[in-house]
Amino acid sequence: MSDPEETQLEARLAEQEAFEPPEEFVEQANVSDPSIYEEFEENWPECWEAAAELLDWESDYDEVLNDDDEPFYEWFTNGELNASANCLDRHLDDRGDETAIQWEGELGETREFTYAELHREVNEFAAALRDLGVEEDDVVTMYMPMIPELPIAMLACARIGAPHSVVFAGFSADALATRMNSAESEYLVTCDGYYRRGDALDHLSKANEGLGGVDHDTSTVVVDRLGDELEHELTDDQHDYDDLVTEHVGAEVEPVTRDAEDMLFLMYTSGTTGKPKGVKHTTAGYLSYAAWTSHAVLDVKPDDTYWCAADIGWITGHSYIVYGPLALGTTSVMYEGTPDYPDKDRLWDIVESYDVNQLYTAPTAIRAFMKWGSQYPEQHDLSSLRLLGTVGEPINPKAWKWYYKHIGNESCPIVDTWWQTETGGMMITTLPGIGTMKPGSAGPPLPGIDARVVDESGDEVAPGEAGYVTVNKPWPGMLRTLYKNDERFINEYWQEYSDPDADDWVYFPEDGAKIDDDGYITILGRVDDVINVSGHRLGTMEIESAVVGVEGVAEAAAVGGDHEMKGEAVYTYVILEDGYEEGEEMAQSIIEGVEEAIGPIARPEKVIFTPELPKTRSGKIMRRLLEDIANGEELGNTSTLRNPEVVEDIAKKVRGD
Repeated sequence: MSDPEETQLEARLAEQEAFEPPEEFVEQANVSDPSIYEEFEENWPECWEAAAELLDWESDYDEVLNDDDEPFYEWFTNGELNASANCLDRHLDDRGDETAIQWEGELGETREFTYAELHREVNEFAAALRDLGVEEDDVVTMYMPMIPELPIAMLACARIGAPHSVVFAGFSADALATRMNSAESEYLVTCDGYYRRGDALDHLSKANEGLGGVDHDTSTVVVDRLGDELEHELTDDQHDYDDLVTEHVGAEVEPVTRDAEDMLFLMYTSGTTGKPKGVKHTTAGYLSYAAWTSHAVLDVKPDDTYWCAADIGWITGHSYIVYGPLALGTTSVMYEGTPDYPDKDRLWDIVESYDVNQLYTAPTAIRAFMKWGSQYPEQHDLSSLRLLGTVGEPINPKAWKWYYKHIGNESCPIVDTWWQTETGGMMITTLPGIGTMKPGSAGPPLPGIDARVVDESGDEVAPGEAGYVTVNKPWPGMLRTLYKNDERFINEYWQEYSDPDADDWVYFPEDGAKIDDDGYITILGRVDDVINVSGHRLGTMEIESAVVGVEGVAEAAAVGGDHEMKGEAVYTYVILEDGYEEGEEMAQSIIEGVEEAIGPIARPEKVIFTPELPKTRSGKIMRRLLEDIANGEELGNTSTLRNPEVVEDIAKKVRGD
């Protein structure tokens, strides 16, 4: 787009603060009656039967919600079902020949699985897992990139009643070992490698390194993704995926009947203590909520081709690549690679090639698209798109309007969704067939979700004032606990704004926000010690532990700083031990140490050496001030510090004075 055209766009859209959903979209939307908000409020919690009705049940549930033991809520009590059967078996008669997963590799190769073919592959691998000794309730870890064998393995585990724990492929060997030890997982499914920007990456060596840190015996299945690109040898306790499946060709495994509250999967997420938290999601509540939000918010229909451009290693991929779309019987697109390889129009080529109807991606990606320029989407026919979505972090109004104009052609509603690993699915967003869209604001809470913005005392703030998000009623997709740590579950999520002597439990997700006169909530960012890099939550303690693990480092503090592409980037402030010199070599050692311990996603944007860190008189590091420095903002009150003089010294270093 030429500069005059860009200027014209800005002039036309800059003043517009609200956008109505297109009439053509409303006419076909899955949910278009505004009375749904009132109906859900008046009929709560029975309103959530609407989610349960999207599933097939082997045994009916007795009640929608059991709240006898708050906050250990139970949903659809005594109901029985199987998640794999709901995503596969029940679609075979009507959609067996329709595409379930459309996969595209980074090098351009494609694989297509109809529901019948996916059903067959899942059955064969489920039989193989059983032969390896996997039993009901055994946790199976998956350390895999975006290849079809990942959702196949997830659904195979669900079929035999074995919870899965997916570890993002970009995480380090140590991260894998930590999660397998925490889950007491004796089984791993991984691969030899995968492609990034055309290069074949060795993943198995990293997996093997991680297995070396697991403190119990393990059995591993290895998918051969790279073929002749990477020779690899398997040990006695490792098995080739293709060989196992070949041994079980044609096998059929009866889906194991699971109780509504049985665990479907674990997902580890960063915590403020540095020790990852194993978030437990259950079969009925999670699956029904993923299906309902896919239906109501993403407007997914069985005959759609739907694309969530996330990674299954994160909760977004679980809910909105695998379980939600497949439960609804639609076609879900998977892409292995990066959005700019081999060129910056790769995503738009995929949209055009498969006639994608919905695109759900992150503001990080949208900011990159903006930077690259509108000439790339303009090379492709994007008219198949009906709905756009964003996930992972707040999207600024400028990026929202660019997305709306250049990708949606001003004819696609945008759902800006706020939610977390712990919530299982979307919580705050507009319903695209009903709600007015306000760029920069996620929107109102979904029907049936009691989200509020409160002050430090728990009282609701006035419109326009900043506060904290709370959720005041349970919801089906919620986490049930932290794996084998009920006490931490209560302490981290439920004790803020709660009276221990009252049945008044409030979920506190630790996000700052403000609310307007229409009840629209704008998320302002984290209020805990977690950094949100490109939508991925990283604990500051985990990063600081990695930095201090580098030889020569005495102490460190990690904070998030504003970043044009990532949203937030990692800034590390480092004190060295005597005898070690500041400089590029030491900074590089620290960067490498963080990447090895956590993964490239946590790579520090900048390493700042300092003889001291700003601390309160009780010895607590004032990260707020370090964030102000990283962002070049005016420094806040330093009167509570025991060493206020150090703040300006650090700021000068960051500025390069």
